Amino acid sequence: MESPTVARETPSFAELFASQYAAMVRLAGLLGADDPEDIAQEAFARLHRRTLRDAGSSLAYLRSTVCNLTRNRIRHLRIARLRRPEPPEPVPSGEHQALVAEQHRELLGALDRLPRRQREALVLRYWLDLSEREIAEAMGVSAGSVKTHMSRALATLRGTL
Repeated sequence: MESPTVARETPSFAELFASQYAAMVRLAGLLGADDPEDIAQEAFARLHRRTLRDAGSSLAYLRSTVCNLTRNRIRHLRIARLRRPEPPEPVPSGEHQALVAEQHRELLGALDRLPRRQREALVLRYWLDLSEREIAEAMGVSAGSVKTHMSRALATLRGTL
């Protein structure tokens, strides 16, 4: 006795779209597409324009097309980003530069008015970025003296500025 063969109907394009569109969008998104909906739509548009030898291979064709379109899109974006020139550095206005210069003058004037040891401690710490131990060695004083000089200098500058 022969088993009856069941003829499997291939879904129409509309049925395939309705059942697979969301899956193709997810696939494109998981592959890294920045526009997964567009990728899925383009894959369906290409399928619609093609006549496949095997109508049952529509789903495989869609998956392959989504993979290729996503790969091409990522490659295109990478190349486009490399070719895009860097934006120019913002140029501060003349007013901004004048204000900064005035602030620098005020700071340097306040530094000049500090006692020599306090000024040395601040310059060694904030200009040369030395540690307290290194400052103590450079100034020939104890680490405690460095802390005292720094504390008094900063308090004076806060009051002045």
